[in-house]
Amino acid sequence: MADAVPAAAPDRPERFVELDALGAVGDAARPLAPLERIANITLVRRLVVLIVLGVAWEIYARLLDNSLLFPSLSQTLAAFWDAAARGPLIEQTVTSLGVLAMGYATGLAAAAIFTTIAVSTRVGTDLLSTLTAMFNPLPAIALLPLSLLWFGLGAKSLVFVIVHSVLWAVALNTHSGFTSVSQTLRMAGQNCGLSGLRYVVLLLVPAAFPSILTGLKIGWAFAWRTLIAAELVFGASSRSGGLGWFIFENRNQLETPSVFAGLLTVILIGLIVESVVFRSIENVTIRRWGMQS
Repeated sequence: MADAVPAAAPDRPERFVELDALGAVGDAARPLAPLERIANITLVRRLVVLIVLGVAWEIYARLLDNSLLFPSLSQTLAAFWDAAARGPLIEQTVTSLGVLAMGYATGLAAAAIFTTIAVSTRVGTDLLSTLTAMFNPLPAIALLPLSLLWFGLGAKSLVFVIVHSVLWAVALNTHSGFTSVSQTLRMAGQNCGLSGLRYVVLLLVPAAFPSILTGLKIGWAFAWRTLIAAELVFGASSRSGGLGWFIFENRNQLETPSVFAGLLTVILIGLIVESVVFRSIENVTIRRWGMQS
């Protein structure tokens, strides 16, 4: 039987694409328009959000027409300028930031000690896990009565509640970052002779820094709002001059625009720390190391 002859492949028509047609589909790269370049700037986008919120605030307050209940943005800014130029706002804000710095630094040091012990021994891991499960859900402001009893009226009591608010959040995120470091990288560091504190500082900290930075941000937010809440109580009991006392005092005098000015100060400081301090740390570490696009 003769071998079967395979069928010839059907002829396909040639396809020609003109360059003009390719250009109509879309350019692979094209220069951005001026408006697009501006829209790509993060600061500009955030400013637009703030402007929209400010306009909505002003419109709502004018429609409500009750400055005692809800002052307008213009009234709040006027009160803010008056308290900053001729009032105690700047001095009391500096006082609060000084207490916050002491508590935040102490909390970070304690978190570093707990986390170093946790990654060094199994008992340390169990200790940190147990303490975090016990105290992390406990609001820091709930410890204020005990703080007053143990340390009395003053900065020590404020520092104590701030340390509690910072310690567990930072320690939990740092330990989570350490445990997520790959085993290959760990063995490479140990083969290079790293151990103990050098192993933590030179290998684990850079590898886990995204989680550490997240913990620092959370700890900062917890510390700042805990301080303001605690100062409201301290202001009522010992008349200590912090930003919380400024808000409390003006609330008692029914100076609602000044109360909003104090709250605006709290918000502005939060924005500055988040957008300037932590963003700068992120740019010189995480982004430079290629951990984030």
